[in-house]
Amino acid sequence: MAAPQPKLTADEVNALMRRAFPDAPQDGLPKTVAVAPGRVTVVRAYSPGMLRPGQLISGPNLMGIADNAAYALVLAHVGDQLMAVTSSLLMNFLRGAKPGDIHAEAELLHLGRRNAVCDVRLWTESPDRICAQANVTYALPLS
Repeated sequence: MAAPQPKLTADEVNALMRRAFPDAPQDGLPKTVAVAPGRVTVVRAYSPGMLRPGQLISGPNLMGIADNAAYALVLAHVGDQLMAVTSSLLMNFLRGAKPGDIHAEAELLHLGRRNAVCDVRLWTESPDRICAQANVTYALPLS
């Protein structure tokens, strides 16, 4: 089965996210850097405020970026549907996330009329050293 084709480019997803979250600081939103059929890659710039004791990036920050990556993935493939909402997020923490920009690659596992199921993998060091993985489901607005 072929991967769904995106309806928006990375720049269009970024513009839509800025419109959806106008009060978010510009460095607070992850930036979508690539969109491909069934996939997006996003990057969130590192800031020291992300750290927990032990000098690792905190779990809530990783969960937020996983959710943002899944939202960007859904928007890229369904278009301007800002009312898509998270209905489930299951996070697996695999190793401590060392300080650095957080990269997330999200892949569509299922895109239906009512929901989208995404797999998200996060890392700070390299894609070979994944620090966390999430399964995120988005409920889609009825057309």
